[in-house]
Amino acid sequence: MTDPRWFQPALELLRSTRLASEPPLQSFFHGEAPVFIARAPGRLDVMGGIADYSGALVLELPLACATWALVQRQAVRRCDVATRRDGRWHTFSMDLDALLGVLAQPEALHDWILGRDLDRWPAYPLGVLQYCLQRAGPAAAQQGFKVLLDSTVPEGKGIASSAAVEVACLTALAASCGYATEAAALAAACQWVENHVVGAPCGIMDQMTSACGQHGRLLRLRCQPGTIEGHAAVPDGLRLFGVDSGVRHAVTGADYGTVRTAAFMGYRMIAEAAGLAATPDGSGVRVADPQWGGYLANISPTVFGARYATRLPERMAGSDFLSHYGGITDTVTSVRPDREYPVRAATAHPVHEQARVERFAALLGESDVRTAAAELGELMYASHASYGACGLGSGATDRLVAMVREAGPARGLFGAKITGGGSGGTVAMLGTADAEPVVRELAARYAAEAGCGGAVFAESGPGAAEAGVRVVQPAELAAL
Repeated sequence: MTDPRWFQPALELLRSTRLASEPPLQSFFHGEAPVFIARAPGRLDVMGGIADYSGALVLELPLACATWALVQRQAVRRCDVATRRDGRWHTFSMDLDALLGVLAQPEALHDWILGRDLDRWPAYPLGVLQYCLQRAGPAAAQQGFKVLLDSTVPEGKGIASSAAVEVACLTALAASCGYATEAAALAAACQWVENHVVGAPCGIMDQMTSACGQHGRLLRLRCQPGTIEGHAAVPDGLRLFGVDSGVRHAVTGADYGTVRTAAFMGYRMIAEAAGLAATPDGSGVRVADPQWGGYLANISPTVFGARYATRLPERMAGSDFLSHYGGITDTVTSVRPDREYPVRAATAHPVHEQARVERFAALLGESDVRTAAAELGELMYASHASYGACGLGSGATDRLVAMVREAGPARGLFGAKITGGGSGGTVAMLGTADAEPVVRELAARYAAEAGCGGAVFAESGPGAAEAGVRVVQPAELAAL
């Protein structure tokens, strides 16, 4: 049975639709069918981050902020979507005949949305609806859908707001049309939608955390491509926090895409140096790799340093790379001839980050919390520095990390790092269990200096699977 406290905001929203006197909420839901409610959280990237696309172990904490998706079937074969953004309600509608007909290919839906003059937010609900209906069978598309979205996960802060929308939407839509799928498969579907419909080259960790995370525990996810190894408790006496830098982050930005592509360029060069066979595969290449399985994270730092690091150029023009290597193994990015890539740093990052995450995970089980905390913090600082070396740092996040260093263990703070795709966004911090007042003081001081940011993420919440789906039957809906 679902825990009612996690669904109270959605129930209040549902009640407000019954009382609304003006569009778009007025009579949004009818009284003849149940409403399916799903909740999916944002996440705090504790360790791993951009190494996910290179097969690393990542450690992710689901946050208390979340997206709620409320879904109801309707007789007309149309999807009507309403979402609250920036304090205002926005609406969008599409006939299912178009979604499953002329726009049935994800590339066609992507291009259609890209060509719109309006916001591109419909890509998320439409993408997961298309995915769901194409797999749920013909009966699922005989009726349409009403979809209401609301979220407390702020956009552009590097805490996976898009993944929360995708996971909440697909969880509620699947329940409403009887499409049964396991949480991990649902997360993979949401990543596929983001890659191919939205057009963002994200890894798997955001969707997996939003779908499969557990309240108060770190998801241990090995991204090869997405194996859950368990959920680790934060040691007693320690606590994790996030502070927003106020600098907007987006995985669709050029910096993230450039660094991701550069890492795959480095892998391709290492594969050739190791004598691994490569064959053309569409616009890229396929490498036969029995040594590392195609993942940089499987190369040890010792082997990388001794055999390959100095053979990689610090920077390389895309045209030079393509003329010699032909392409990369990544399926969602490609090498641009007119761009220069930071090959060595981008390749080194996942190799060394994997070692840092493995050590961090091992330290979580140490009995001496204070000793472990000091090393945990240094691992976070090292991860942050590596982001900067790749070109994914920012002055704002550097300042927040420096403030944590200045406060130090004397004030209960041990470490900090930039999160997710980098180039701004949220900084993760490790402190004592009672360090929240210090974190809030630091965040307020930073906001006063920077004139932006300073929001604190201090609480965890359940993933979508742990929260479950709340079904509001017509009788209950009428009583709201």
